[in-house]
Amino acid sequence: MTALASRSARSTPGDTRRRLVVIGNGMAGARAVEEILARGGAVQHRITMFGDEPYGNYNRIMLSHVLSGEEDTGNIFLNSLAWYRENDITLHSGVRVERIDRFAKLVFSDDGRATPYDVLIIATGSRSHLPPMDGMYTPGGRLLPGIFAFRTIDDTTGMVSYAQQDHHHRAVVIGGGLLGLEAARGLQSHGIDVEVVHSGGHLMNAQMGPDGGAVLRRSVEALGIRVRTGSRTTAILGGGKVRGVQLRNEPDIECDMVVVAAGIRPNVEVAVTSGLPVERAIVVDDHMRVPDEDEIYAVGECVQHRGEVYGLVAPLWEQAAVLADHVTGADPSSVYLGSRTATKLKVAGVDVASMGLQAPERDTDEHVVFSEPSRGVFKSIVIRDSKIVGATLLGDSRKVAYLTQAFDRGLPLPEERVSLLFDLGGPGEEAGVAELDGDAQVCNCNGVSKQAIADTVKGGCTTLSGVMDATRAGKGCGSCKLLVRQVVEWAADGAVEEDPAAAYYVPGVPLEKVALMTAIREQGLRSVSAVFAALAPDGAEDAKSKMGLASLLKMMWAGEYIDERDARFVNDRVHANIQRDGTFSVVPQMKGGVTSPEQLRRIADVADKYNIPMVKLTGGQRIDLLGVPKEDLPKVWADLDMPSGYAYGKSFRTVKTCVGQDFCRFGTGDSTKLGIEIESRFQGIESPAKLKLAVSGCPRNCAESLVKDVGVVAVDGGRWEIYVGGAAGAHIRQGDLLATVDDPETVKLLAGRFMQYYRERANWLERTYSFVPRVGIEHLRAVIVDDAEGIAARLDEAMQRSVDSYADPWAERNDPLTHGQFRTSLPLEVLPKVPVR
Repeated sequence: MTALASRSARSTPGDTRRRLVVIGNGMAGARAVEEILARGGAVQHRITMFGDEPYGNYNRIMLSHVLSGEEDTGNIFLNSLAWYRENDITLHSGVRVERIDRFAKLVFSDDGRATPYDVLIIATGSRSHLPPMDGMYTPGGRLLPGIFAFRTIDDTTGMVSYAQQDHHHRAVVIGGGLLGLEAARGLQSHGIDVEVVHSGGHLMNAQMGPDGGAVLRRSVEALGIRVRTGSRTTAILGGGKVRGVQLRNEPDIECDMVVVAAGIRPNVEVAVTSGLPVERAIVVDDHMRVPDEDEIYAVGECVQHRGEVYGLVAPLWEQAAVLADHVTGADPSSVYLGSRTATKLKVAGVDVASMGLQAPERDTDEHVVFSEPSRGVFKSIVIRDSKIVGATLLGDSRKVAYLTQAFDRGLPLPEERVSLLFDLGGPGEEAGVAELDGDAQVCNCNGVSKQAIADTVKGGCTTLSGVMDATRAGKGCGSCKLLVRQVVEWAADGAVEEDPAAAYYVPGVPLEKVALMTAIREQGLRSVSAVFAALAPDGAEDAKSKMGLASLLKMMWAGEYIDERDARFVNDRVHANIQRDGTFSVVPQMKGGVTSPEQLRRIADVADKYNIPMVKLTGGQRIDLLGVPKEDLPKVWADLDMPSGYAYGKSFRTVKTCVGQDFCRFGTGDSTKLGIEIESRFQGIESPAKLKLAVSGCPRNCAESLVKDVGVVAVDGGRWEIYVGGAAGAHIRQGDLLATVDDPETVKLLAGRFMQYYRERANWLERTYSFVPRVGIEHLRAVIVDDAEGIAARLDEAMQRSVDSYADPWAERNDPLTHGQFRTSLPLEVLPKVPVR
């Protein structure tokens, strides 16, 4: 039975606002609502939004950064759930609208709801195009395991998870456009060997011509990504999972996973089902209104305007502004006449800008070309009647600001055309920025204009980071950061201030780390609040600084540190790792990855007793119990009767080991024994970022010691090699050899000395894979091994104090420090619970 009326649609006494329903909670739908709110729309409308995905509104452009590990999913959301509440918007996330009754003015959703509207906006976006290929689907109609689209958060996290499984090594990306190349580069960051198969004659053929495509191919292949152009995939090989792809007239390619990035298609099903006019997409007029429908609008990638369908962000922003003008009545004369599309991106690490024509079309067209393939630089400009009608820049985007403006506005061009490509007396970068119109869009991802940046600077914000925080410019894909900086410098007229906070250890205390530690030590400051009171401007506390300060103080003072729980993140307050749905994961300690039947039985009993939804092995040779409510944590710990494994902390976590010489035929050292001894000594010590260690019993490195923060490898002659600064997560780096020593005791001594030096010198959240190359392995050897600075004894002593102050945090189960430490928590996001597997 259909339930009529959502919360927003219920009549509220005295509330005469019109009911505005938005189908689609993506970038277009949310942007349209933002524009409506900016025009006072909240006074006129009660707003209800429906979104297919079970999340808030996020920046889809940033998915490639999530794939490569540069960003977490939590950092790409444009509007938090609080934003919807604060603006009195009812959000139905994870709910699909199936049909519109235009006559009764109702939308019907797949949760059985019928929601009335006075004004309706359709912003259903687009979906990945999956061209038909044999073997693509299981008999049940699902994609064969190992095949991924690249369109949503779930697509992206699925790819990351699959790529990080040890037995997956090769991937084929179908499609050599922007998304395909981004997918290839992202997968490569997980150690996957990638090959791109593209049906076009050259890469990114929708944005550039063959010459530019050839230069781009050379740059992409230089990254280690193989490329096949003019190739078509005809089938996916494999029974229960992907084993390879079949190409037309070419040999098969073996692979473990396939990413399909072969374009997008507008989502028009709800419009078709409801009888709205649909051609290539939903037809709209210059007011973004659906023809013959007074109160139905559409916006974004699902829209066809004057025959054009756009797949870029900039037209979406322009459409949303016009739509809002009409929905709110702010400007009934506002019209959308189409967009001149210019793309400015960083593709697989290569700067790419493209606008208009790729090549001359008429005999009278001028074509200015510069190509330097060895540097990956290609520039092409097409000029018609002394106006730029097309441009491609590859590998050098310094002139993109002026060229984009000239393309958009039809600016007069210098007679010496080559000056359009180089600063030879023609418009330089600063002149180009000065000539940009105020409404010229600088940041396409977040729709920030030059005028908005200039107004922010004139309002008193004269640092680059301050302007970026205030406007969100440069906080999308990041390709516009150079232009944002240029506009800030132009607007400040040379008065740009360097942001001193960039050098601070934490933003709320204006001191670099060494100076901060000196002040803390001299003044005997043992708590976070004491540091703020003594060293912060006006004694003001800064929430963003608390965790970094808490970590630093605990490292400096060990047992003398005064713990203030409001200075910790929730993970550190409850000693478990919070999950998306508000539950926690529990990882008990198993030193060196060694456990016993008795421990395993206890873990199994706990999982049964508390209905743990998932029990999973971690990459660090531990067992993770996922889906534990906060209020159950003390009981789970008590029943486990095992120490914390510190899987949540910015601290020392685990030592991974192989079986070593006792069982392995090749083992030359007792890696298990040494791993347990290292973990016993350094368990739980605070550090600027998490520390993962490993010990391997022979150079075969089964414990993956070469890619750990500290990795130890047994070699012939009973000796041990110590590596530091390795990584195998979002970043891949083989550690640098710190020393080769004769015995396990020296291993523990130098490992501890290195960790203490890292704790004292690294920036907050700086992993060792950044710290070691920044400081230099030669310098580290001199300090750690040769004691060139005469501080070795002090480092050893400081580490010993931390070791001596160890206490199992799970002991707080019997004596919570605060009343609400283990109180029931509310879900963080509107998400399904962790599934039971």
